[in-house]
Amino acid sequence: MGVGRWVWVAGGAVVLLAAGGVAAVTLSHGPAAIASTSDTATVGHGAVSLAVATTGAVTPAQSYALGFATAGTVTVLAVHPGDPVTKGQVLARIDDADAQQKVDTAEAAADRAADALDAAKKPAANDCATRGHTVESALRSPAPTTSPSASPGPTRTATPPPTTRPARPTTAPPTSRGGGSGGDCAPSGDDPVLRAQQQVSSANLALDQARDALAGTAITAPVAGTVLSVAGAVGASVTSGGTFVTLADPAGMQVRASVPEADAGRLAVGQAATITLPDRPGTPLDATVVQVDPVGTSDGTLVVFGARLAFAKAPTDLLVGQTAAVRVTIATRPDALRVPSTAVRADGSVLVRTPSGDHPTQVEVGLRGDAYTEITAGLIDGQEIVTASS
Repeated sequence: MGVGRWVWVAGGAVVLLAAGGVAAVTLSHGPAAIASTSDTATVGHGAVSLAVATTGAVTPAQSYALGFATAGTVTVLAVHPGDPVTKGQVLARIDDADAQQKVDTAEAAADRAADALDAAKKPAANDCATRGHTVESALRSPAPTTSPSASPGPTRTATPPPTTRPARPTTAPPTSRGGGSGGDCAPSGDDPVLRAQQQVSSANLALDQARDALAGTAITAPVAGTVLSVAGAVGASVTSGGTFVTLADPAGMQVRASVPEADAGRLAVGQAATITLPDRPGTPLDATVVQVDPVGTSDGTLVVFGARLAFAKAPTDLLVGQTAAVRVTIATRPDALRVPSTAVRADGSVLVRTPSGDHPTQVEVGLRGDAYTEITAGLIDGQEIVTASS
């Protein structure tokens, strides 16, 4: 082996020249340079965001459980699940013969009550003095008197036997109670006008109820929408108040998602989100969080919280129940100094690439996003950094 010698060269390197080759040793005065062939990226400005990803299902924002107001047998069924309907469209009917008969009966009773009220309001019937004289005359002389000059005495002696007289004087003549006053001629409970008015009110209430029952023999759509389910067929017997047709408004479709409890606390109403549907894999749809359940549910191993998201513009061909990938943005920095999140190592350092090698540099981070991490100190715009080890 030949004799070599040491030679200083630029950059602080000492080169040993020896027979048969050259050996080099690099002496560094800073952090040791790390040789790497890893991918690199450039420090720059941009948005940094953190999101919660989960899955959900498309559901109607509001559904309507529709039924009949009375029991009966289905005679008409105009829709099936999946059919679109317009507001006011008749969806189903039951036999209304009995309900119509009840309406007819109630209308007749209401007419009779109205006629009775009209009769009670006639002046002759409502004149207390006239009614009082009539009652007093009836008490004293039920039989017609042929001589107008007859004195009261003989008239009284011509009355029926005493056995029939004691039953009437239990009610004193109106003139003896109120001196002929219209307000005192009879107690309020005996007022024929008041009694007739009460009968009219009762009859009208019964008529309204009968008409409601008749209207309830048909189910009509309260809004335009899509039929989700039908509980029976023509000929089926239904009960009052039961759900027979379920209707949903497709324009108000939303996504119902389940969020793990570790992420649920970071969700809030109003946060921006995206929804990706299976039939549109490359087209995320903008959405907003409109509800976060305050109480979680457990399946025995995991507690989840429900969240509801509304489309900014819902597609017209959404299917109830189809799955959806949900991504909710819970924090964002619109213009931050950032690096790819894979560039930040566990010890809080970043490898900066220089002509002499890759040098570890301690940095301070802000928001740790999904794809990028905010850098608040330690790097400058334009530096080249290592993103992953080879």
